[in-house]
Amino acid sequence: MSTPQTIKPDLGNLRIGDAHRKSGGGAAKRVVITVLPIVILAGIAVAAFAYRNQKPIVEVTTATKADAGERQSLLNASGYVTPRRRATIAAKITGRVTGVFFDEGTHVKEGQLLATLDDSDVKRALASAKADRETAQAAIADYVVQLKNAKVQLGRAEQLQKAGVQTQETLDNASTAADSLTAKIALAKQQVVGSDARINEAQQAVDNTVIRSPFDGIVVSKDAQVGEMVSPISAGGGFTRTGIATIVDMKSNEIEVDVNESYIARVEPNQPVTATLDAYPDWQIPSKVRTVIPTADRQKATVKVRISFLKLDPRILPDMGVKVSFLAEEKPVANKGPEPKTFIPKTAVRGDASSSYVLLVHDGKVEHRAVRVGLDRGSDVAIMAGVIPGDTLVVNGPASLQDGDKVEIKK
Repeated sequence: MSTPQTIKPDLGNLRIGDAHRKSGGGAAKRVVITVLPIVILAGIAVAAFAYRNQKPIVEVTTATKADAGERQSLLNASGYVTPRRRATIAAKITGRVTGVFFDEGTHVKEGQLLATLDDSDVKRALASAKADRETAQAAIADYVVQLKNAKVQLGRAEQLQKAGVQTQETLDNASTAADSLTAKIALAKQQVVGSDARINEAQQAVDNTVIRSPFDGIVVSKDAQVGEMVSPISAGGGFTRTGIATIVDMKSNEIEVDVNESYIARVEPNQPVTATLDAYPDWQIPSKVRTVIPTADRQKATVKVRISFLKLDPRILPDMGVKVSFLAEEKPVANKGPEPKTFIPKTAVRGDASSSYVLLVHDGKVEHRAVRVGLDRGSDVAIMAGVIPGDTLVVNGPASLQDGDKVEIKK
């Protein structure tokens, strides 16, 4: 009986020959070389189509109506609302706060109680000064009684001396005693005056523990709390407050702007001004120049100008940002020229010295429009013809815009 032979697997049959490997790799390369240019061309075509259909993004503005007889703006500037009367209320003495009777936004009157400090020590000093005065007054009463008796004895001694019964020495002693008591009474009265002075001093120290408002206004800052130490000078590091409250007189609000010294000649006192708060850009506030501060800032090359509001409003708050336009004085003209139709930003006007035009945006398309330009008004320019109020104009966009180009307005 023969033994069966074990069959071994032949793994060599699974190998790929070099001829087959080379032929397969060449086919893959040919496919890649054929397809890759097609993919690149398709990508370029898609990108070109997307770029051709992309709308330029532009910034626009709306032409505003020109009021008849509107004054010309000579200069524009920006600044802040500042009150002329603004005070940080502090104590005259160092002490601990025992009461605070206000909060931010509180309307206070002149003399109104704001805070109190610990007055226990100064009240004891006041009581001691009053006791000294009472002691001096009691001494005066005693000296008056003694002086009355001394004068009686002096009169008796004079009679006895005249009668030859008493010696001159006894008379001199009686006279000296009366004079001494008179001097003691004068001294005691002076001590009373000194006590009164110390009482007034102690009373002033007591009054200094009560902090009152120096004028009518509104509290804009609460700087101390009950239990904190306050002092008129910086003491104790960060543990001692130097102020209790900040009060602003809203009736003294005005505008403070810095004007470039190159243009300060255009500004003069009582010049009309139009002010616009950053918080209320559509609200034009009539104002006038109050004063030009007669000094310049060499670092910024500016001159400070203060402007008064013709009419105050509760919406005008300290430290608000504000833009102002200094206006030209009205001058009577016998033959006025044509009035401007509208005002637009200077950046919306294009062209050269011979011709000017603007780019109108209508239904998402650009339209070239020739315009006749008038006088400047700060950053704006008057348009005499070609644009009407309400037109939408391009102020910033590509220089290659043509008639009929579709654009997208920047939000």
